[in-house]
Amino acid sequence: MTVLTIHPENDPAQAEVVRNYEDIAEKLWGIGVLFERWTADCALQPAADQDSVIAAYRRSIDRLINRYEFRTVDVINVNPDHPDRVALRKKFLDEHTHDEFEVRFFVEGRGIFYLHSQEKVYIVLCEQGDLISVPDLTRHWFDMGECPSLKVIRLFTSPEGWVARFTGDRIADLFPKFEDFMARYA
Repeated sequence: MTVLTIHPENDPAQAEVVRNYEDIAEKLWGIGVLFERWTADCALQPAADQDSVIAAYRRSIDRLINRYEFRTVDVINVNPDHPDRVALRKKFLDEHTHDEFEVRFFVEGRGIFYLHSQEKVYIVLCEQGDLISVPDLTRHWFDMGECPSLKVIRLFTSPEGWVARFTGDRIADLFPKFEDFMARYA
């Protein structure tokens, strides 16, 4: 179940918990974050490749491409057996920003986005069917957990794809990682 928690940036123990989709979308829109639910245009096989996944969501993808002029669309698939899962997780765990906004759609699985905005940390557990955008220059990080299981469509306006600028702030160390968040709020 998708959940949003909102914390003062200096008090991770204090949390407003939001579970209703419409309320989550409204709270996130307040900081410029698009949050939507998508459904596939056709049935997908569990082992669907990148082209099949993109084809299944083509109508929704094209809507965003036309609105935001995305240049690149791909699919990342990380499971507990992925040989680079530890390095991939570590890559996203530190607070960073991007010059372009980030858009992710969860085809399968789950992951947590941490958005550091307006002196608060918004923690969003995204699951299958959730689309989230992170505005450009928004400080954030992401955790897929120790045993990741996710298939995600990524959209980019830059042909280079994912390029991060790490802030050097250790704020991510203060907030619960994936497993602790799941135990406390999911």
